[in-house]
Amino acid sequence: MKRPTPLMERFGRLLADPGGPSLESLARRSQQLTRQRFGRTMRLFAPLYLSNECVNNCSYCGFSRDAPILRTTLTVDQVVREARHLHALGFRHILLVAGEHPKFVSEGYLQDCLDALKPFIPTLAIEVGPMEDDQYTEIVRHGAEGLIAYQETYHRGTYETLHTAGPKRNFDWRLNCPERAYAGGFRRIGIGALFGLADWRHEALALCAHLEYLYRHCWKAQLTVAFPRMRPYAGNYQYEPDPSRFLPDRALVRLIAAFRVTFPNVGIVVSTREPAHFRDAIASLGVTHMSAGARTEPGGYTGAGNSDLHLTIKGRRVEITEKSGCEKATEQFRINDIRNADEVAQFLRLQGLDPVWKDWDEAILAPEEMFQSAV
Repeated sequence: MKRPTPLMERFGRLLADPGGPSLESLARRSQQLTRQRFGRTMRLFAPLYLSNECVNNCSYCGFSRDAPILRTTLTVDQVVREARHLHALGFRHILLVAGEHPKFVSEGYLQDCLDALKPFIPTLAIEVGPMEDDQYTEIVRHGAEGLIAYQETYHRGTYETLHTAGPKRNFDWRLNCPERAYAGGFRRIGIGALFGLADWRHEALALCAHLEYLYRHCWKAQLTVAFPRMRPYAGNYQYEPDPSRFLPDRALVRLIAAFRVTFPNVGIVVSTREPAHFRDAIASLGVTHMSAGARTEPGGYTGAGNSDLHLTIKGRRVEITEKSGCEKATEQFRINDIRNADEVAQFLRLQGLDPVWKDWDEAILAPEEMFQSAV
């Protein structure tokens, strides 16, 4: 950041408005490059939340340790129930998400979930607390091939202020997570920043620098980048963005196009945090990955785990004394695009895009003799 590379300088000029290229010309260039490198495909995926337990205090997150929310951790059978529901909708790419709590999301739990899902879900990715190299190696051995590790904010001072307790306070440990995952064997790695926590221009330049670094050091992996914007969350459902840090729609479009022009081969992810009309408008301008029909709480698709709701106070489980019978686990944040997966896929087709539910199968790596015997 102190000594921008030539690539970062070019990226900065693309972001300049005025002074840089017009948004329309940049968007057209982004669209052309996307067609050349990715065709008309749009990879669809769904998050599956395993647990909303967490030991970190993060002032912007609904799962924060001290938040008085309804918590649950799905059993492996309940995870399978959620995954089979998503499978029936067409999904073959699932992102497993969990808060960071070693007591509840204990040793071996994630491996057991992967073992149970691997036979019918060909593409499994994880978004969980950072791990050591050898732990990532084991997770890959159990079937995960993708990892998402958002830095949240690249501004160190802001990061320190927002993270007041828990292992997530270590900025560098989280920053180095993608490299450790790469060393452990992950073939897809996604990074991003949560826009709204610090000045969006600083986040964009830092994200560019991080991506450039990973392309040099993790060049065998498929890399993706995301620009999620803050949404209302448990403890702050009245959230209103700070104008000094807010990333406006027009700037987000420019950001997507600038990343496409600067990094032609990077996958660009847009989630259901964004409203349907905005996702529809930008789908053909450079985006390659979209979530659809998402839920951000454990058991959100089938109600699995709702019979074991509880509070967690100072790391200890506390039973709920009065239950209305209609409670569910608390969501991490409120989604914006509430359409189901089929509605999203239909609209993509109307735009001339091809929704892709599956683009990978382990059989691709099977020994040659297996194919010969099958013939």
